[in-house]
Amino acid sequence: MPVRRKKNGTRRSERVDIYAVAKRARVSVATVSRTINRIPTVNRVYSDRVWKAIDELGYIPNTQARALVSGRSRLIGVIISDITNPFFPELIQSFEDEAIDANYEIMIGSTAYDSRRMEVCIDRMLRRNVDAVAVMTFGIEEPLLGRLAAQNIPLVFIDLAPKGPGMSAITVDYGAGIRDAVQHLVRLGHRKVAFIAGPEGLHSAERRKAAFLEAAKEFNLSLPASSIYAGDHTLESGIAGMRSFLKRDDVPTAILCSNDMTAIGVLHAAAEAKLRIPGDLSVVGFDDIHIARFTVPPLTTIRMSCQQLAHSAFRALRSHLEDGFEHWPRSLDVTTTLTVRESTSAPRAKRSVGLQSAAKPRTKSVGRT
Repeated sequence: MPVRRKKNGTRRSERVDIYAVAKRARVSVATVSRTINRIPTVNRVYSDRVWKAIDELGYIPNTQARALVSGRSRLIGVIISDITNPFFPELIQSFEDEAIDANYEIMIGSTAYDSRRMEVCIDRMLRRNVDAVAVMTFGIEEPLLGRLAAQNIPLVFIDLAPKGPGMSAITVDYGAGIRDAVQHLVRLGHRKVAFIAGPEGLHSAERRKAAFLEAAKEFNLSLPASSIYAGDHTLESGIAGMRSFLKRDDVPTAILCSNDMTAIGVLHAAAEAKLRIPGDLSVVGFDDIHIARFTVPPLTTIRMSCQQLAHSAFRALRSHLEDGFEHWPRSLDVTTTLTVRESTSAPRAKRSVGLQSAAKPRTKSVGRT
């Protein structure tokens, strides 16, 4: 960065602007602007000189000014459900990797399952003139998101998308991974399998529960009503669900959870009840967050790839934004697969289950998917 001496002899940094770049590259300011905005008609010789000058001077383009010139902000909004759930930061990281490679920026909004916060997220994104929005909330608030659609902003959703131009949906095959998990438990010898569900009204949680019930029916598992616990995808609901099962006369030998945070809560409650995992109880999660491989024992879980979700979402939006970019269909499929670790094994034929549990610890609520 150029420096200029003040009258007292001290050095002062001088901000590099587009005019300095034009002077260094020996081109017009308009050529610099078109190059920065990646307009393809710029002569290759001139554009190479501009990028070289930008590198030498350390020039940082003003993204807001670029948006005024090009009509495009190259900013993509990403709306998630809960930033405190490790699944979502991992998803954001994967999405940002895709965006950086394509010279886009991302703007993140976390709704915490609150419609008012969703509205605030949308207001901020509209003010920043986002080019497109990935709605990674596993639930649709159509009346609010209609404001984005009314501005002809391309949108991509998980599982379900409103009909209309610029709308895409990523369909997650929950059933494949959940069926594999139930089959895995049955092959190990489990017949007393319970399920801790996610929050009612969250369609991804409802689809996971439906997939479990279907798989249980396929493998002839008897499921009394008490085998299904209504959780909310938090650590606390895993703890509460496990404590509820321990009060039953017929304690399950395996528990499948609607997400990994719930499963980690189950591991916690099992430890306080002096149960050994997997000797006394097998536990299966869903998501395969990074921490799942570091629990004690490492968690058997159903993997829903953040990388695949982010890749599909970003490329679906990019297909709407860039002329000539490969067209992606309205609906894209993401698979789920079982990852077997050390939290599952064959059940004990005869086991003594300690029903006493420790006092409920105070734990912080951590996220849903």
